[in-house]
Amino acid sequence: MRRIVLAIAAIVVVTAAGLWFGARHEVGSDAMPAVDADAGPAERGAAAFVGADFGGLSLHALESHAVPWKLVTAALVLEAVDGDPTQSADLKTLNNLLASFGFLVQTRVQNMPEGVPDRPDALPLGITHGVLSPLAGLPVQVANMGCAACHAGVTYRTDGQPDPTAAWIGMPNTSLNLEAYTQAVFRTLKAYQDAPARLMEMVGTLYPETGWRERQALRWLVLPMVRARLDQIPGDRPLPFFNGVPGSTNGVAALKHVFDVPLLGDGLADAGIVSIPDLGHRHWRSSLLVDGAYAVPQTERQAETTAADNTAEKRAALAAITTFFTVPSMGVHPSKAIEAVPVAEEIYAFLNSAYNSQPFPAVINDDLALAGSAVYAAECAACHGAYNVEDGKPKLVSFPNWLGEVGTDPLRAAAFTEDLADTFRDTPYRDQIAVARTEAYVAPPLDGIWASAPYLHNGSVPTIWHLLTPDARPETFELGGHMLEFTRLGLRLEDGRYPADYVPFSEPVILDTTHPGLGNGGHDFGATLSDEDKTALIEFLKQL
Repeated sequence: MRRIVLAIAAIVVVTAAGLWFGARHEVGSDAMPAVDADAGPAERGAAAFVGADFGGLSLHALESHAVPWKLVTAALVLEAVDGDPTQSADLKTLNNLLASFGFLVQTRVQNMPEGVPDRPDALPLGITHGVLSPLAGLPVQVANMGCAACHAGVTYRTDGQPDPTAAWIGMPNTSLNLEAYTQAVFRTLKAYQDAPARLMEMVGTLYPETGWRERQALRWLVLPMVRARLDQIPGDRPLPFFNGVPGSTNGVAALKHVFDVPLLGDGLADAGIVSIPDLGHRHWRSSLLVDGAYAVPQTERQAETTAADNTAEKRAALAAITTFFTVPSMGVHPSKAIEAVPVAEEIYAFLNSAYNSQPFPAVINDDLALAGSAVYAAECAACHGAYNVEDGKPKLVSFPNWLGEVGTDPLRAAAFTEDLADTFRDTPYRDQIAVARTEAYVAPPLDGIWASAPYLHNGSVPTIWHLLTPDARPETFELGGHMLEFTRLGLRLEDGRYPADYVPFSEPVILDTTHPGLGNGGHDFGATLSDEDKTALIEFLKQL
């Protein structure tokens, strides 16, 4: 049986399918906001974006991505208190740990459509969860990633300071570090697998409401299976491939695991990471993924689009493709993932009619932005789309869906192999996705670009000014839990590091552009612009 391995795969409960039985095999997410029965598609879509599980809370997903939440979090807190006696064994410590990985904890969504309540629980934004009864009705709380884990970002204040307590769904979580989270979960469960009494004591401390039936399930069913799975994993890494830096993922390498497709260099060379994008105007795309590998069948793969092409039929086709993303990211079986098309269509209704990126929070020089719109039209629109700037805020009027090579790091494009493309023929998506290896990159829409740093498809350039000034791009820079600066438009850095008095809200890392997949070369457009034109262009981009 193929097993999906990504993000939290190392700590999974793996056993023979025949061992699992019980009254409740599939659950909905308890993170789903309750909407009124008469709510429209956009409102239901926003609620689903925050809390839908897409089939990721199931026994199949529990074999790979979904986790026994109470056991996992108990191990994380145990390591923290053992390593630092001043740490308290409570949910505050747990939330601090989860925040260090870039998860947004104790945060409220700022852009919910009217009539949609916020999340009903206190787990990190984007963590879906529910109760499975795997054996004789014994309950186990399981959790998985949802849309908002990656696609909900912090908001920013007028000075560029982040506010992680106020989230904006649809914007990228540019600090989420799935690689660090995966390693920590693997490390702590491995360290405490032979200390069941301590683990269960910590479960009771963190979750005193846990009943005896769930305690029995965790102690005598789940923990032995976790131990058996950990024993199958050699070495000190749960994954054979690099899963990215803060704000990025490695979905192609994960998908190869799903289909048993060979990884580049047995995984060590399969580092084609992709920076998480803002979702504004994504439904204007004619193909999806950074390389345009997934397109609507029987249509032109890279076709220029306008508002007239933004039809319900096209959005439905893109929604069907999008459900496939749950296969590598949440461990959903392809036959189950395709059942979520109606939910995905409602999410597209939200993105189409109710979503806008967070408005730029500081003052914009309108005269300078108007001058920058001319620079944009001359230098950028042919690839990134044309805007009507006559009515105040720029409005996208055509998007070229341009695909080609601009000299950027080629690893991600190369990672989508013919072998991987061929595997779609054996899935329910063979008639839903026209898959092709393009070996190039699509120029994306630029909605929310001011808050989406760092830049390029792999997040290897810290500011727009550096993007326009290739010779000045730093070889290394700090990333994660960052604040922004609005002159160069991007990460606020001093010689590649955070200001000495800045305290990041998550644990930062040093991004090294000499590593495979993280090269910062290419996209030299703008290198010949004058300083005045660069400044004006940056001012215009703040409006998008």
